[in-house]
Amino acid sequence: MSTEIKAPTFPESVQDGTVATWHKQPGEACSRDELIVDIETDKVVLEVVAPADGVLSEVMKGEGDTVLSNEVIAVFTAGAAGSTGASTETSEPAKDEAPAAESASADDKILSPAARKLAEENNIEPSSIAGTGKDGRVTKEDVMNHISSASSKPAAAPASAPAAPAPLAAEGDRVEKRVPMTRLRKRIAERLLDATSSTAMLTTFNEVNMAPVMELRKQYKDKFEKVHNGTRLGFMGLFVKAATEALKRFPAVNASLDGDDIVYHGYQDIGVAVSTEKGLVVPVLRNSEKMSVAEVESTIRDFGLRARDGKLSIDEMTGGTFTITNGGVFGSLLSTPILNLPQTAILGMHKIQERPMAVNGEVKILPMMYLALSYDHRLIDGKEAVQFLVAIKELLEDPARILLEI
Repeated sequence: MSTEIKAPTFPESVQDGTVATWHKQPGEACSRDELIVDIETDKVVLEVVAPADGVLSEVMKGEGDTVLSNEVIAVFTAGAAGSTGASTETSEPAKDEAPAAESASADDKILSPAARKLAEENNIEPSSIAGTGKDGRVTKEDVMNHISSASSKPAAAPASAPAAPAPLAAEGDRVEKRVPMTRLRKRIAERLLDATSSTAMLTTFNEVNMAPVMELRKQYKDKFEKVHNGTRLGFMGLFVKAATEALKRFPAVNASLDGDDIVYHGYQDIGVAVSTEKGLVVPVLRNSEKMSVAEVESTIRDFGLRARDGKLSIDEMTGGTFTITNGGVFGSLLSTPILNLPQTAILGMHKIQERPMAVNGEVKILPMMYLALSYDHRLIDGKEAVQFLVAIKELLEDPARILLEI
């Protein structure tokens, strides 16, 4: 029984998607719920799985093709591999075609569509590539590994062509690789350009003494982890709670612009930027004002794990009234974060660095962190932005204020 495999239903905010990777090729057996193809959208990678045990009969959309919501991309034939219908159709011809298949495999290996395209672009002979796929099939990764290994090996001088080594060595020293941008990377680029060109963005800075927070964490981290079933006490939980309290005091920082209207939000949905191999994504902590520090920490950890695996849903990355990004985990000492439209402010955390500071007329070595607040000056005045950042600084330097909301 044949079944049409369709692209997932995209939300209203996503118009179309791109076929990223076919994990199964026509004729390959599939188990129920086994991954068949990845569909990449502007925000996430969606997985399409097999509806039952059977065989992928036909692929209608190749890798890189654009697909619409619920568009047919393949045909799937239900039934276990090697069933009666399949065996009667292929058992006898297999004997006659065996010699042809053997001769073909010697000169022309089986390549996936993506692998064949990549091999042709790089002028690579398929027979020189070692296939690691099923039945010796050459995958896209095999071609990429072949290119990497070829570029890393020093050029050997062939005996029959003494004049060739010089240009080959020169080319090997200046290797270039051209790859198309993914849809996610394109969308990130578009949003960043929109933010810089359509807003009056300004950044204000301050610094916070992290010693009180670090002391609090040192004192309670073991007990916190034990009470909250393995959830670790980090800095992000306290930063989110401090930002939430500051947003209550300064509603304009929590607002957004919609044309000529200002939309004030009576809730705090804080986005937390997460870096992945495919780009930056911003899952949202809904109603952070109602979350405990433990809930914030566990949710952020879950976001990070699922973001790396491409398991975040579009709904989890939609909306948000404010964003926090932490470049400090990569060693950044100071930066100017870019707004996440339509939000009007974003907080940048940075590396904790020990520096000599003047305290009550004495010089002390303290763990300091620079904070950066980028904001849309069309809505937020400098006074509000500075006071907002100072509020976060005061809450973190005296964490009891977060609990007491003072």
